[in-house]
Amino acid sequence: MTRLSRDDVVKAVDRADDVTIAQIIGTGATVEELAEAQAWLANDEPMINDLRPLAQGRVRELVDILSELEEDDEEVGSAEPGSGPAVS
Repeated sequence: MTRLSRDDVVKAVDRADDVTIAQIIGTGATVEELAEAQAWLANDEPMINDLRPLAQGRVRELVDILSELEEDDEEVGSAEPGSGPAVS
């Protein structure tokens, strides 16, 4: 199993900035672990139904990093013009 390279992260997480890419690589995770973390984020129910243990270790770190990235994307989406409170 090969550790993640910058190219691996960019291919798998196209919206990641340089800091996020560095955090992901800094976990020491493998390509397989990144794929597993993305699977947990995409839909954890099938993984639980397969009786897989909850994400742990590096996979858990990746889930945390990737979920933060998703939260940031959602915040940007809600900041569209006209979506904020009216200012008087």
